[in-house]
Amino acid sequence: MSTDNGECVLRIRRGSSAALMMALVAFATGCGGSGSDAAPTKPPAGDSAAKETGAGGAAVDESGSDTVFRTEERFKQALPDPTSMAGWTPRGASAEIEEAPEAAANCGPDADWYCARIARGEADYEAVGEEAQFDLTAFADKGAAQDACRKQKAWSAKYTKAQTPPIPGVDSYAYYRNAGGLDGLNLYMCTGTVVAQVLLEGEGSTLDPDTAHALGQLFAARIHKAAAAS
Repeated sequence: MSTDNGECVLRIRRGSSAALMMALVAFATGCGGSGSDAAPTKPPAGDSAAKETGAGGAAVDESGSDTVFRTEERFKQALPDPTSMAGWTPRGASAEIEEAPEAAANCGPDADWYCARIARGEADYEAVGEEAQFDLTAFADKGAAQDACRKQKAWSAKYTKAQTPPIPGVDSYAYYRNAGGLDGLNLYMCTGTVVAQVLLEGEGSTLDPDTAHALGQLFAARIHKAAAAS
């Protein structure tokens, strides 16, 4: 996530299909701004994390918005920024807009849940012994997003469930997954036309469901705000 000298990196990804890549300039600026030079602290858990990050108890509307996330500005509004991530060091951000997204009707096996996505954004942060990654996968309409959420939930059922409280106003679920010597806690949220993920990861770390829940509240509130923006 970072260069050898610890500086923040803005990552630009190129998918299997020809994609129009857009850098999230605000996040690139934030990586070198206030907060990146401070010594990272262990992320707060539970209610304290919600208060410090500004998530509070903000509810996301249960029906979900019809807003389609297909512009750089939407992703900048929805992904957590350094100001909202107190105690975490920013490590990079990127966005990817599909030039020719796949029609949902053409998508096949359940494991390929993101097949019909039209865009994806990511923001990465780091604290002592732990990394947090925020992913936002956008679809053309609610139906495609709900189908993707159903497929992802079915695929994840083989993993150990994480006991995270529900995120108000969204369909949320969490599970543990170990891969490549790293422990991971995946929290997924489905609302409106998007599927969002908070991934906590650490080598041999004890991942805290309360931390995932607090970061999920923050993310859900930002997604709702971005969807409501004119």
